[in-house]
Amino acid sequence: MRLSLIREAARLMAEEGVRDYLVAKRKAAERLGASDTRNLPRNQEIHQALLEHQAVFGGAEHEADLQHLRRRALEAMEFFADFRPRLVGPVLAGTADRESGVQLHLFADTPEAVLFFLMDRSIPFDSDERRMRFGRDGWSIQPVFRFLAGDTEVDLTVFSEAGLREPPRSDVHGGAMERAGIAEVRALVEERAAS
Repeated sequence: MRLSLIREAARLMAEEGVRDYLVAKRKAAERLGASDTRNLPRNQEIHQALLEHQAVFGGAEHEADLQHLRRRALEAMEFFADFRPRLVGPVLAGTADRESGVQLHLFADTPEAVLFFLMDRSIPFDSDERRMRFGRDGWSIQPVFRFLAGDTEVDLTVFSEAGLREPPRSDVHGGAMERAGIAEVRALVEERAAS
């Protein structure tokens, strides 16, 4: 049953656009009639199954979508270079689909620096907040700005300068969140283009 739950949760994330691991696990349990939801699979198990699902069923289309999003991410990172952007999330991990947005972490003395940067360039945006975990039990509310760049949503989470040294915890494995700078994302784009 556990393996079926893992596969169904991964399928829900890949094919039905479910973005949250807990929601995917609960929906999978409901669809498979699993009565005990106290011992659900770990996010890391579902993440691995999602990568496998996309490799088997996504094929060239998934690779093209991922490459497109990584190019968009690189463009956005170059645009926000003054804020030392880091790519995070599904576009970096390789689990993004055509509906995914680009998620960047930016670093500034104050969130207003990013706000004024967007306003000065007449970029329409929405603002929000995101609760993120740091260390073992620490939580912090981070400001978020979202806007559309062509057909791609760009999600900017703003951290203080100290946030560059300590990434938040990953929803997938609980360790430090993976982040990539401009040079690393450029290398990913060029590597895919060469293959």
